[in-house]
Amino acid sequence: MHLQASDLAAFRGEELIFEGVSFSLTSGEALVLTGKNGSGKSTLLRVLAGLLRQETGTITVTNANGDTDIRLPEISHYLGHRNAMKSELTVDENLSFWRRYLGDTHLGDSGGGTGMSIEDAADAVGLSGITHLPFGYLSAGQQRRFAFAKLLVSHRPVWILDEPTAALDASADQLFAGLIEAHRGAGGIVIAATHQPLGLSDARELRMAGFSGVRAGVWG
Repeated sequence: MHLQASDLAAFRGEELIFEGVSFSLTSGEALVLTGKNGSGKSTLLRVLAGLLRQETGTITVTNANGDTDIRLPEISHYLGHRNAMKSELTVDENLSFWRRYLGDTHLGDSGGGTGMSIEDAADAVGLSGITHLPFGYLSAGQQRRFAFAKLLVSHRPVWILDEPTAALDASADQLFAGLIEAHRGAGGIVIAATHQPLGLSDARELRMAGFSGVRAGVWG
């Protein structure tokens, strides 16, 4: 699988946030977005996830068969600042909904796969045995772990992550780094915005400079 973003630009309201952003990733690679607040990291992730429309530029996904009629949002998980889980429902009910709603993605190459069971996903994030509890009953760190488990119960080859380790302690950081590396090892692609190291091996860096520096270097 190959992901190509070319000459992307995006507005937020009437303000141009970034332009001229390009990158290329293949199966197993990771891209980490860095830069100060307001530089466009979250906006770029939302464009990639299909939540915002780019002003200019193209995003193309090509599978091993050479097919290019693949929409990136349809093969991606997006984990934003909010957990996208309902507080009054149990963890099991939340994850069951996302498992049914998202389903698994099969591209006919290394982009295919099968999601975990809910209990296996809970075990993978270190919280087995409590999926019967209401999501709102959990601590902020536990909630973030289960939000990450949402990525595990249905297979999507591309993970788009916005500050994925927010509200987590150091041990959870290491656990999530291992899950991300396992996803990459299975041929997945990861694009993440962060203010702190994620512990990913050989990850590329894209330093977002915002509109004040959009022409001054794309790759950090």
